[in-house]
Amino acid sequence: MTISDNRTRWLALIVLCLGDLMIVLDTTIVNVALPSIRDDLGFSETSLAWVVNAYLLTFGGFLLLGGRLGDLFGHRRLFLGGIALFTGASILCGVSTSQGMLVGARAVQGVGGAVVSAVALSLIMTLFTETEERTKAMGVFGFVMAGGGSLGVLLGGVLTDALSWHWIFLVNVPIGALVYVLSLRLLPASPGSETRGKIDLAGAVTVTAALMLAVYAIVNGNGNGWLSAKTLGLLAAAAVLVVAFVVIENRMREPLIPLAVLKLRNIWASNVVGTLWAAAMFAWFFLSALYMQLVLGYTPNQVGLAFLPATVIMGLFSVGLSAKLVMRFGIKPPLVAGLGLAAVGLILLARAPVDGEFATDLLPSMILLGIGAGMAFNPVLLAAMSDVRPEQSGLASGIVNTAFMMGGALGLAVLVSLADSRTGDLRDSGSSELDALTGGYHLAFVVGTAFAVGAAVVAGLLLRPGIAGAHEAAHGQVATELD
Repeated sequence: MTISDNRTRWLALIVLCLGDLMIVLDTTIVNVALPSIRDDLGFSETSLAWVVNAYLLTFGGFLLLGGRLGDLFGHRRLFLGGIALFTGASILCGVSTSQGMLVGARAVQGVGGAVVSAVALSLIMTLFTETEERTKAMGVFGFVMAGGGSLGVLLGGVLTDALSWHWIFLVNVPIGALVYVLSLRLLPASPGSETRGKIDLAGAVTVTAALMLAVYAIVNGNGNGWLSAKTLGLLAAAAVLVVAFVVIENRMREPLIPLAVLKLRNIWASNVVGTLWAAAMFAWFFLSALYMQLVLGYTPNQVGLAFLPATVIMGLFSVGLSAKLVMRFGIKPPLVAGLGLAAVGLILLARAPVDGEFATDLLPSMILLGIGAGMAFNPVLLAAMSDVRPEQSGLASGIVNTAFMMGGALGLAVLVSLADSRTGDLRDSGSSELDALTGGYHLAFVVGTAFAVGAAVVAGLLLRPGIAGAHEAAHGQVATELD
């Protein structure tokens, strides 16, 4: 293949989009099937979060390492390896007969997904070198990624209702096989770096282990006791691993995350924003799916359709409207406004009753959350990239994406634990099962609202506007370094 072959390059883009679409699908498709998975494999409501968290933690932990491996050993080679690993893990998920088997396979899926996501954008940059074509290619890629969320919630409902939850994973197998074969024919081979540096495997393993210990402690905090020796010991071990990670990064010649980058104002501020926002958004998908099925009695297919307005609106904003708002108003106004709308959508869910109606109690929230999330996603990335040199923009994007995944996992663990504790208290006080469940979800949505408001406050007070950098990045042009 020659990169100058226009038809081949666009076919290669479709292959990359298909590969990354699987990854996006698996972030949302699982939410609709969670109650079915819980009933079949005997998960508790708190342990059920690990079906989501196992994927998110390894995905977030290995994003930066996956990109580094691609630089060293060639992006196509890593893309093929990631697709193979993800597809194989999907088979294991689909045939799982125990909680441990499913959670373990989900963790392996996360590693494969991280590698695919980390190198896909680099391959697009290699395929499309002219600014205009690269902008079009990124637009197509962004549309597929945004639309993947919509497809995931709908497909999850259809497959769970028509077949079983196992098929939400097995559907990846033919797609993965097709992507692998086409990648061999269409993607350009790259030799990788001629001077291969040392791989910071210790840094990736240390930070991932730290976060997994922290989430495990939080998820089991209600059962073990928040001040118990086990909970405090796990949190202390996580803290020690974080310190070890900092020491490792300071000593590595080519660290996973150069710590100097984290001192840049827009980098650390956008990380805080991304973490808080993700905590609210992942809890929204997870808890509202449970509310609709366990309280309102929706089928999985009905849950998928209920999410559709939000995810379609989110996709439309992500494709073009968000970039236009940034070009017109800069980074901060659309980011703060989007987070504010998401907060309003979450607080509306906190009043959804036991006998809620979709049109009056769910649809307004779904619309606000779709608009808010669609407005805020691109500005968060642009804010991070506006504070670094052009050659560091990929690193900045990767750091924010990692913070987003980790924030989602930790936030979900906290809110699920709060909901479970509140439900238990209401049940003990004599409330009916449905009233108790609804009360637990209400508390979680209130705390999720606080996360979204906190993200808006941090964005409004601490982020530098970076308007010029945002304009250029929105057009796909090479940004100049901001002082």
